[in-house]
Amino acid sequence: MKTILNLIWLVLSGFWLALGYVVAGIICCVLIITIPFGIASFRIAGYALWPFGKTTVERRDSGAGSAIGNVVWIIFAGWWLALGHVLTGIALCVTIIGIPFGIANFKMIPISLMPLGREIVPTNAPFATR
Repeated sequence: MKTILNLIWLVLSGFWLALGYVVAGIICCVLIITIPFGIASFRIAGYALWPFGKTTVERRDSGAGSAIGNVVWIIFAGWWLALGHVLTGIALCVTIIGIPFGIANFKMIPISLMPLGREIVPTNAPFATR
């Protein structure tokens, strides 16, 4: 079932969403200081392509650098990305068929708001429930 949902997601919105994150990642990698944000954007792009069957967990070993980077990310990009996922998720949840896709958008909010110090894992992984 997750394969079917991923394929529908990919065709309807996942490709364009991932493309946007890839473009943002390329722009962030142009400057040396924003390379961690570019890597985070590439990681989110992969998650945006295939969100079903994956989840995000907080990394316990992330330090103060991730916290500071997340504050910078929230100020410049995170809040509008999270808001976009909230609004799109609400719009998708209006129809019964769109509810799984709306939930997928809601699952992307934590990583789009604060991507540093988080990792994307399969939902069946033993450490996915942390």
